[in-house]
Amino acid sequence: MKKGQNGFTIPELLVVIILAAFFSTLIMTFAFNYWRDGFLLQSDEDTLTTRLDAGDILREEIGTSSGMIIQNSIADNHTLVPDPNIGSNLFWIPIHAIPGNKPVGSAGRITPLVYFRRYSTDASKNFIMNGAQPYEDEYILYLDGSSKSLKQRVLANPSATGNRTLTSCPASAASPTCPADKTIATDLASIDTRYFSRTGNLIDYTSIFDTNTNSYAGPDFTVVEVVEMTLNISAKPTFQKTNATSNSTIIRIALRNS
Repeated sequence: MKKGQNGFTIPELLVVIILAAFFSTLIMTFAFNYWRDGFLLQSDEDTLTTRLDAGDILREEIGTSSGMIIQNSIADNHTLVPDPNIGSNLFWIPIHAIPGNKPVGSAGRITPLVYFRRYSTDASKNFIMNGAQPYEDEYILYLDGSSKSLKQRVLANPSATGNRTLTSCPASAASPTCPADKTIATDLASIDTRYFSRTGNLIDYTSIFDTNTNSYAGPDFTVVEVVEMTLNISAKPTFQKTNATSNSTIIRIALRNS
């Protein structure tokens, strides 16, 4: 090099490049891990909110019900899982009080969970009477595999004049007079259910088998007074390759009107 000239030698330039790349990698790794952990914490917080909200909704909806039912008696024009034994397709498939785990299923799969009734009320929240007894609306809780969610279908009693409750529909058929089914919980993997009498005895439709009819004859939804649901939530936060958020919450509900 001529006297008076300034600059880097090739070894010096290589050292600068290597050090710059090393520190850039450290900074990017730290930033990526920081963002990933932040999204994980946000996902955990979101699922906590989901669990709390789901508990409040289910306790309000089921806790004030007038009882569990095996099948809807109010016709549903948008039945997602129709009873194959009824040609009209207006009635959901019957389900029984069988404790166990129900997975959400794959996209497009609908899994009925429980059905129940609530008294019909008018705009002032007064019961709409059918003689000595109130009319009743019907509700269907089902698992939606496409959205990995627990949803609620409402079937308003058409005979209850002045009924403030509106029948709901799938989102694809929703309108001002038929709002979309309510989403109660999201990011669901499965739900565990158990049913009890008020004295704490487990109710299981499969606990008794009638050899004469070759069918189950155990206690069913008509005698259920306490419902227990365990919501198993699994979510994949941003920057995560797997469902890193996984937790469960147990919701136990006593039917006030049973």
